[in-house]
Amino acid sequence: MASEAFEEIVETFEFLDDWEDRYRHVIDLGRAMEPLGEAFKVPATKVDGCASQVWLMPEIDGTGPGAIYHFKGDSDAMIVRGLIAVLRALYDGLSATEVLETDAGAQLARLGLDEHLSAQRSNGLRAMVERIRTQAAGAAEGV
Repeated sequence: MASEAFEEIVETFEFLDDWEDRYRHVIDLGRAMEPLGEAFKVPATKVDGCASQVWLMPEIDGTGPGAIYHFKGDSDAMIVRGLIAVLRALYDGLSATEVLETDAGAQLARLGLDEHLSAQRSNGLRAMVERIRTQAAGAAEGV
């Protein structure tokens, strides 16, 4: 289950033959993303486990399993901002239940990211996914 926005990224990656071009595309996605305001770059939104500084701020509409999950994010590293943009394309607008049902590893593997990110970046990406899943689980439970 992938959103239309994520499918567009998959299609673009299929069109781009060279990983360097794909890498640049991810960075461009991050550049196009609205920056997170400084007021939201606080310990509560900071994601631990990332080599770079990363902040994810949930914006959840409703409560319970049908709550709609949105989030904003930012990083001090351009590639990581791009990875946040990819995760937004994957998750933004899904219900809390759909977020929890989404196999992020399988979806991201469609982009080949698992093969081309450093171990530190891969760990950071997993930490971001885990934060998103935790936020969605809290929304699904009405917390």
